[in-house]
Amino acid sequence: MRRNKPEETAASRRSGECRNPSASASFTRGGRIPAFAGMTAALRGRLLPAVAPATVPTKPGAYGRRDFLVAAAAGLVVLALPARAAARPSLDEAIRGFTGGAEAPGGGMRLEIPPLVENGNAVGVTVTVDSAMNADDHVRRIALFNEKNPQADIAVFHLGPRAGRARIATRIRLATAQTVVAVAEMSDGSFRSSETNVIVTLAACIEDLS
Repeated sequence: MRRNKPEETAASRRSGECRNPSASASFTRGGRIPAFAGMTAALRGRLLPAVAPATVPTKPGAYGRRDFLVAAAAGLVVLALPARAAARPSLDEAIRGFTGGAEAPGGGMRLEIPPLVENGNAVGVTVTVDSAMNADDHVRRIALFNEKNPQADIAVFHLGPRAGRARIATRIRLATAQTVVAVAEMSDGSFRSSETNVIVTLAACIEDLS
């Protein structure tokens, strides 16, 4: 048997209220949920605490526009520093940095480079040091320096008694005609040096930092 639907009043049809009068009153009068309609204000405050509006805190160290402009101006000043602030050390300064200020007299070693080089991109270099290469007398390091390349130091080679021979051979780049110096550190803490002048007809493609 078909059940008849409960009759709707004209007022409910006009307002769209639900059929529960108490619930309808709760929605229409206060906009509250029916389950919380009969609660006291204190109880509702404990169950539904008020949420404070979100705020964006100000950081104590935040930078303003003026600070940003000052920092940008300081950066431009640093970029505009003269190139000499980053200039390479001289040949003598580079050698003193390697020896710690100690003297490096000539003799006791040989630096071999062709006196006339056609291509500065690959210059053969050989350094030989007079040493027995044993535990009591051996070469610790051999360093190569130049006069006019963008960097004063070329290379440092580490040796020891097991090396057998106090001799190194390599190829270097030379930007132009200049002086090349080899310095050897011995096991007793002393230094030796040897230098030669090289004429380069075709300079190597090396960026000039000066």
